Amino acid sequence: MSIKKMLPKDKADFESVEKLSSLSNNELEEILPELFEWLQDGNWPISGVVENLLLRFGEELIPHIKNVFKTRDPQWEYFMLSGLISRLPLIYLVMLKEELELILKNPTKNEILEELDEVIVPLLNKIEQQENQM
Repeated sequence: MSIKKMLPKDKADFESVEKLSSLSNNELEEILPELFEWLQDGNWPISGVVENLLLRFGEELIPHIKNVFKTRDPQWEYFMLSGLISRLPLIYLVMLKEELELILKNPTKNEILEELDEVIVPLLNKIEQQENQM
C-alpha cells in the first residue's frame, strides 16, 4: 500500500493520523508536504495531532516551513507560527530567523491584517535571548 493512500481523507480523519503515527520518520518523510497542508487551519480537528506527528522530526521540517512562508498565505503562516513553529526546539527555530525577520520587515497587506508580527516578535525575542547567552 502506498503511504500516500494513508493520508487523512478529511479534517476529522483521526484514524489515518493514528495509523501514520505508527510509521517511522523515514517512512513519513515522503509525505511531509502533504502533512503540512493539514496545518493550514488550526481549527481543523486533526490539525493538532498532525502537528504533534510533525514534531517528531527536527531539521527535516525547516525546508517545508520555508515553503509555507513562500506561499505568503497569512492564515497558514499564522497557524504555523502560533502552533508548530512556536513549539520547535530553539536549535531549529534559529534556522528560521532570516525568514521571520523578512516577514516582519516586509509584510504583505494580508500579513499585516493577520497580525503576524504579534506572533513573530516573541519568537525573535526567544532567538535573541539565546544568542545573547552565547
